[in-house]
Amino acid sequence: MSALQKSFARAHLQNLPPPPLPPPVPVFDEREEEDEQDHPSLSASDSSSSASSTGTIIPSPTRNLFERPRVSKSQYDSLPWQDFFDREIYLDNGATRHHAYFSAPASLDAPLFCFHHGAGASGLSFASLTAALRSAVPEAGYLSPDCRGHGETQTPENQTLDLSLATLATDLAFVINATHVQMGWQRLPPIILLGHSLGGAVVTEVAYRKLLGNAILGYGVFDVVEGSAMDALQSMESYLSSRPRSFQSVASGIEWHVRSRTIRNTTSARVSVPPLLVQNQLEDSPATWLWRTDLSATKPFWENWFTGLSSKFLSVPGAGKLLLLAGTDRLDKELMIGQMQGKYQLQVFPDAGHFVHEDQPEKTAMIVADFWRRNDRSTLVLPPKVDDLIKQGKLKPANQKK
Repeated sequence: MSALQKSFARAHLQNLPPPPLPPPVPVFDEREEEDEQDHPSLSASDSSSSASSTGTIIPSPTRNLFERPRVSKSQYDSLPWQDFFDREIYLDNGATRHHAYFSAPASLDAPLFCFHHGAGASGLSFASLTAALRSAVPEAGYLSPDCRGHGETQTPENQTLDLSLATLATDLAFVINATHVQMGWQRLPPIILLGHSLGGAVVTEVAYRKLLGNAILGYGVFDVVEGSAMDALQSMESYLSSRPRSFQSVASGIEWHVRSRTIRNTTSARVSVPPLLVQNQLEDSPATWLWRTDLSATKPFWENWFTGLSSKFLSVPGAGKLLLLAGTDRLDKELMIGQMQGKYQLQVFPDAGHFVHEDQPEKTAMIVADFWRRNDRSTLVLPPKVDDLIKQGKLKPANQKK
């Protein structure tokens, strides 16, 4: 390039606008780290996951493309039990006053689903499942008691709390029969018993001891078998010591259950967690919420709850049997053999945790509704009895001469 060309180019370049500045380098903001505490963790199964089309972020002039969605604290507010059951009932048995949530069946021919919760839980553990079942079986009734030492059931403070399996089974049978009396029913409706964890052992004991006679159509056990339950007892104390001892509010207790994935369904946690907590009444202590049930104090009963559970579950004649698990690794040898022999119905929800009926209430309701229909005796067409045919003159006695 000649000197004349260089001079011409320099004169014109000076009149051009300056080049655009490079984009600013993002700076780490400590407030983002603090804000992260306000947002629930996401998993592959969440509807807000990046793998879900419903979670796609749409940019707008007033919203940053990569801004984290803010979660309202109302997400962890409690839900009232009235959204799930029609009424609560109190049933006195001596010095013990049993409390239960109840919705009556449309008729005595409709089924009555009776629940029993696990250790440390309450009758509202089955609230979300009840709501789903009421859509599938609207004519049915639902009874979900708080067992002694839990929820609103009251026992004398000066008595040692008896949580033995025999006592809990007798309590459940009493609640069902006392409801029968209070409602003025002529007979018990057909009953389906459903129990979670400890509750699974209790409903099995009620069926095994025939405490409700022939009223039981079937019973279901949720995520508990003898083998894995006995193994889990070894680590129970470590788990209890790792839990928070108190919460600043009921909402923070609900949030802990969701964030720790103890309960993976926020709606269920919002109704089932509040009964687990009670406000600290000590004047010299901060206003916190404590666990209502001291699970460590139940340790003397742990082995009693689950010893012999598998054999009892398989041996009850004349009743349908359902086992609902969160993983096949929970099966012990006796139940594996029984399953291969077709002695019970097995359903596995691998996406659920221990509270399988709370994590997956709709799926559980579908399985339970189908279980009831397959065991419904009212749909069976039985041949007439021989005695009835003889009385009607349609059949002669075997010893009568022709």
